[in-house]
Amino acid sequence: MGTVTFRKVDVDGIRVFYREAGPKAAPTILLLHGFPTAGHMFRDLIPRLADRFRLVAPDLPAFGQSDMPARGTFTYTFENIANVIDRLTEVIGLRRFAVYVFDYGAPVGFRLAMRRPERITAIISQNGNAYAEGLSAGWNPIRAYWEVPSQANREALRTLLSPETTVWQYTHGVPDPTSVSPDGYSLDNFYLARPGADEVQLDLLGDYKSNVALYPAFQQYFRTSRPPLLAVWGKNDPFFLPPGAEAFRRDIPGAVVRFFDTGHFALETHADEIAAAIRDFVAS
Repeated sequence: MGTVTFRKVDVDGIRVFYREAGPKAAPTILLLHGFPTAGHMFRDLIPRLADRFRLVAPDLPAFGQSDMPARGTFTYTFENIANVIDRLTEVIGLRRFAVYVFDYGAPVGFRLAMRRPERITAIISQNGNAYAEGLSAGWNPIRAYWEVPSQANREALRTLLSPETTVWQYTHGVPDPTSVSPDGYSLDNFYLARPGADEVQLDLLGDYKSNVALYPAFQQYFRTSRPPLLAVWGKNDPFFLPPGAEAFRRDIPGAVVRFFDTGHFALETHADEIAAAIRDFVAS
C-alpha cells in the first residue's frame, strides 16, 4: 500500500501541511477535512485506499500543522481558504482529481469544482452539505450571528470551541461511544487551544453564511456538470441531516447515497465500510 509521507509546502507565503500516500500515477483523491479537525481525520481511510489511489490530505490554513497567519494579514473566509487549496493543487501538480469533502471541506471543494469543473473526476461527500434542508436546528445560534454580527452573538459561539463540545461532536449519534478513539478529538482540542485559534474559528463560523449563499450556485454546478457523486453519510449527524444527502439526487440523478448508523465523524467508526463504498463507486 506504500508509505504515508508528510510534507509542508509554501503556497504564496503560507506553509501548508499535507499527508500523501499511493502511487503518483494512480487516480487522485484530494481529501478535505472539516471543523474542528485536520488531515489526521483520514488516518484510517488512507491505508485502505492507497493501493488503488493517490491520496492527498492537506490541513486547511489555521488547522492542524498548516500555518495560521495572523488575522491582520489573512482574512479568514471560505473563499480565501479555497484560494489557498486551489493554489496548493497547482504547486504540487494535481491536474485532475476527485474530491472527498467533509463539513468545512465541502464548501472549499465545491468552490474548486465550480471554478474548474474539467479538473474534477468525482465527488465523495461525507456529511458535506450543499442544501438548505441539510442544515439542522443546531445551526440556529450560528445563524443568529450571521443575521446580527454583534459581539454578544459572537461570544455565544465560544461553547462550540470547548473541549467538551469537540468530544460531543465525535461521540453524538454513535451507538457505542467506546468505539471512538480519543486520538482524533484530543488532537483537535490541542490545535483549538493555540493562541489566536479561537478568534480564527469564530471568524469562520461567521463566514459560513457565504457558503449557504452559494448553495444555488453549487446546485447549478451539479446540474450542469453532473460529476459522479457518492454521498457517505453518518445518519445521526446533529448538524447535517440525511435530507441534505438525499438532495444530491435531485441535481445529479445518478448520485449514490449511503447512510451509516453513526454520527458526524463517520470515519471514526466506519472507515472499512466507507472505503468499500468508494471502491464500489469507482468500479461502477
